[in-house]
Amino acid sequence: MTYRDMIKMKYRTIMRNLGWMLICFSVILLIPIVFCIFYPEEFPNSIYFFESAALSFICGYTLWFFFSNKKTADQHITVHEGAIIVLFAWLGAVFFSALPFVFSGELDFTQAVFESTSGWTTTGLSLVDVSKTSKLILVWRSLTQFFGGAGFAIIMLSSIGGGVSQGIYVAEGRMDNLLPNIKKSTKTILLIYFSYAVAGIIAYKIAGMNLFDSFNHSLTALATGGFSTRVNSIGEFNSIHIEIITIVLMTLGTTGFGIHYLIWERNFKQLKKNVEPWTYLVILLIFIPLLVLALLGPVYGSLPHAIREGVFQAVSALTGTGFSTANLVLWNQMSLFLLTLLMIFGGMMDSTSGGIKLFRIYVIFKSILIEVQRFFLPKGAVKHHVAWKGNYMYKIDDALLRSVLIFTTLYFLNYAIGVGVMVSYGNDLMTSAFEYASALSTVGLSLGITNPGAPYPIIWTETIGMFLGRLEFIVVLYALAKIFRDLRQFYSSQH
Repeated sequence: MTYRDMIKMKYRTIMRNLGWMLICFSVILLIPIVFCIFYPEEFPNSIYFFESAALSFICGYTLWFFFSNKKTADQHITVHEGAIIVLFAWLGAVFFSALPFVFSGELDFTQAVFESTSGWTTTGLSLVDVSKTSKLILVWRSLTQFFGGAGFAIIMLSSIGGGVSQGIYVAEGRMDNLLPNIKKSTKTILLIYFSYAVAGIIAYKIAGMNLFDSFNHSLTALATGGFSTRVNSIGEFNSIHIEIITIVLMTLGTTGFGIHYLIWERNFKQLKKNVEPWTYLVILLIFIPLLVLALLGPVYGSLPHAIREGVFQAVSALTGTGFSTANLVLWNQMSLFLLTLLMIFGGMMDSTSGGIKLFRIYVIFKSILIEVQRFFLPKGAVKHHVAWKGNYMYKIDDALLRSVLIFTTLYFLNYAIGVGVMVSYGNDLMTSAFEYASALSTVGLSLGITNPGAPYPIIWTETIGMFLGRLEFIVVLYALAKIFRDLRQFYSSQH
């Protein structure tokens, strides 16, 4: 087999598996139609999902049919080819998820792609008027966040086997291989995820929500997504019990699946070694008092009110959820600055959250501390430092620090560009910094820049930011670099 034939075979395998994913995705698009059983008046709106599912199935089957054969079925997929599959699977999911919004006339194409991206990336920034839209559309928004939180690869890997699984799983940026077998790991993740969702629905119902609101808010809270069925988000319920349940679900969502696995296995000894839960608690213990102090007096007149609002918004920002119980437009500059920092920090690795992630934050600050300690050590002395994540121990060395700093640099480079675009359209620096941190860290809190009347360049800038933030930049760069490299080698091998 020539080198050109090898490249052709690899891309046939990529297209075949991408096609199979789109076929499976057509089934997901049909899920909202089930709700017509409970809301018969919604049946006319089901046509938008039938049409979208049909298009996804046709595209997927076409790819699968033309690129499927015995050789592609047995072909092993490396992380490099997996990156290409993940990139185009996410792009396909965003595109076909946007179609119901377009077909229903709810949004135009640009707005629909934004809404779909916000859903799949679990951001929660929205252009939909939830007080007027169809229940099926509301359910679809919640489902995109729920499935997006688990990860498109996780949802689909139950139907793809062989050498394909490992490449796709790793390419999506996952470190939490809970079990030696990838399929068993994905099924364990889904079992944990769905169990928490059901528990959340029951808890919300007991706290006073109706079943429809309970279903949607449980899915989006656990996914740290933030889409709500109410105009004023969680704040519209004005219930301390609902807010406490939401804080618990947001915390569960921002916790890595590897840590959840330790809890389910009751391996508390190993759990205590994990650095991310402690980092999460320390950050909240530092920022909540600062936030309460910033709010008390200028924004809220009583300490209990300031504590209640400060705690909820701090957790919502750090977990990357975006639910709110307050009108943030009324908050002062210091409180908004603190929330912006929390959004940039983000949640834990291998969770449903975005941002820089707490594992990286820990490694950066630990590395600074190591350098200070090294200054006082005797010459030639060597001291090893580690960080535990799930069942895995990572040595804090130059290689780990380099990967962390590369990601952090890409994050802030993108952040600076996004903020610059928003400022160029007449928005002030603080508001722009807050809004784009919310988009890039896939949070969803907003000061009003994101609205149906926003200029298209701002909407597309946020859309790209959400997408890159969810796939963590590197996957996209790897996929594009692999495609260009293969194209160059393919054509150069002709001569």
